[in-house]
Amino acid sequence: MKKFLWFAILGLSINANAQQKKVVPNIKPNNTKVATVEKKKVVYQVFTRLFGNKNTTNKPWGTIEENGVGKFNDFTDKALQEIKKLGVTHIWYTGVPHHAVVRDYTNIGISNDDPDVVKGRAGSPYAVKDYYNVNPDLAVNPANRLQEFEALIARTHANGLQLLIDIVPNHVARKYEGKNNPKGVKDFGADDTTYVDYARHNNFYYIPNEAFQVPTSDNYKPLNGQENPMSDGEFIENPAKWTGNGSRMAKPDINDWYETVKVNYGITPDGEKDFPLLPEGFESKSYKEHFEYWQGKEVPNSWIKFRDIALYWIAKGVDGFRYDMAEMVPYEFWSYMNSAIKMKNPDAFLLAEVYNPEQYRNYIHLGKMDYLYDKVEFYDHLKGIIQEREITDGISDIQNRLSDIEHNMLHFLDNHDEQRLASPEFAGSGENGKPLMVVSATISTSPTMIYFGQEVGEAGDIDGGFGKRSRTSIFDYVGVPNHQRWMNGGKFDGGQLSDSEKALRDFYSRLLNFTIKSDALMGKFKELQTANRNITNRYETTIYSFVRWSDNEKLIISSNFSKNRTFKIDLRIPTEVITEWKLKDGTYEVTDQLYGSKKTMVVENGIGIIKLVLGASESFILKM
Repeated sequence: MKKFLWFAILGLSINANAQQKKVVPNIKPNNTKVATVEKKKVVYQVFTRLFGNKNTTNKPWGTIEENGVGKFNDFTDKALQEIKKLGVTHIWYTGVPHHAVVRDYTNIGISNDDPDVVKGRAGSPYAVKDYYNVNPDLAVNPANRLQEFEALIARTHANGLQLLIDIVPNHVARKYEGKNNPKGVKDFGADDTTYVDYARHNNFYYIPNEAFQVPTSDNYKPLNGQENPMSDGEFIENPAKWTGNGSRMAKPDINDWYETVKVNYGITPDGEKDFPLLPEGFESKSYKEHFEYWQGKEVPNSWIKFRDIALYWIAKGVDGFRYDMAEMVPYEFWSYMNSAIKMKNPDAFLLAEVYNPEQYRNYIHLGKMDYLYDKVEFYDHLKGIIQEREITDGISDIQNRLSDIEHNMLHFLDNHDEQRLASPEFAGSGENGKPLMVVSATISTSPTMIYFGQEVGEAGDIDGGFGKRSRTSIFDYVGVPNHQRWMNGGKFDGGQLSDSEKALRDFYSRLLNFTIKSDALMGKFKELQTANRNITNRYETTIYSFVRWSDNEKLIISSNFSKNRTFKIDLRIPTEVITEWKLKDGTYEVTDQLYGSKKTMVVENGIGIIKLVLGASESFILKM
């Protein structure tokens, strides 16, 4: 979801103990348990409607017939195997739940959506219209769309991958219609008292005695002004509901999330929490204890509805969720829902979009989230470095600030909301993004996420209509050019890629596959900036170096963020690292884990020196 920092749900930051390494019990034949250190996870985000689209027309505001659309069936065994071979452990199918679209599916019982409250022609995946079914655009036979997605779940698992889908708890489409609700499940708003602005068990907030008015702008017309029988500047909603981003205006602004309505989680209009609160000390409790706490408690009806939605998809084999704008929903709800999910699947992968650092620990420890986006701290700083607005030393400050929760802070450089890494507005090319990717993927124990096409340098240079250049549109029917060259008409063999695009994908494969096998990357961290910044000749502010280690693996990692300068440096490994690693004075061979080159580390008087030539955008992952 496009991000606005609406920090309406506030609480005190929780100080937590240092994050412990997770262990997975491994039963040996003699039935003794051995703790096996968990390895890194890699999430591959795909925008499901775009992944398999072979059409290259890319007409702004084009229809499916003009611009094409991808299907569930495009994720063939071959496609999934190639994704897995890239070094991926989890695939996030973005845009799966049935959301509002401007397309006629009345022949299968779906009502038409009004372009006046739909963004783009293909619609936003974050304006969900029916949580118990999937987007009909994604099915070869829309009437059997759920069965086609169930087949994709099975195919994904058969190819050794786990899968996530979106849950968008803060808002639903303006025209939500649960036509596939399980028996006994009532629609959102079905029992609401609509003549008051708030009631605890209402699913929505209301603006009594006022009807909704479609927002207007001199610079925007639905469907770019193309004719549509429903595009008349009107949408019947009386009384009007609050808009998804919290606007309380009957006529929201054109920049509001006017295509959605906000869901009520028991937060009163003046910000009070109208539900049971978690007892003091629950930040250290297990998900089982959280689950037990909520048994017998009366909670707002919206809590129950979304818990049931999540459990419905868990029962179908979905392995986890990415939660949109999770911080706009109170963390007590997340305790309620996530603990229920973990009771069904203890290994469920729960990832949340949270942008307020003051709230990170609340959503991790009290909300029982596994992972949060590390956007505001880590991503933003890396972007600042490559754009020459920041220096590399600040990376160490971020690591220190988040040291107790670093495992929970998922790293990414590209996703559906952000400017493409290779775009001129970000790094300028996929090559320029390589040092960012090395540091992002290796500096912490947290999962790494990449966005489809990132690995072949997709720059998002398409004007889809509603969606504009630098981001791959989530609102339009478009193709993704670099990705389509890798897809090669459905062969998924990279046959149309340029040499440089092939080399970039090879880099990603080498890097990601190394990360999911490395013990050291689940071990300890120490920055090398302090030991080098004021001592090492030509150790510029575009260089960042650190070490990672475990009992059986020692890594020295150095990256040059400069796009055009090469540096010859004598990288210093300080005495405290040499002592920790129990190294004596002498000469040691180190090998780069990306491309295999060998270097020498000389330890003298308890200090290590490695002579490095760091080319523009070059990195080394040196293993003892």
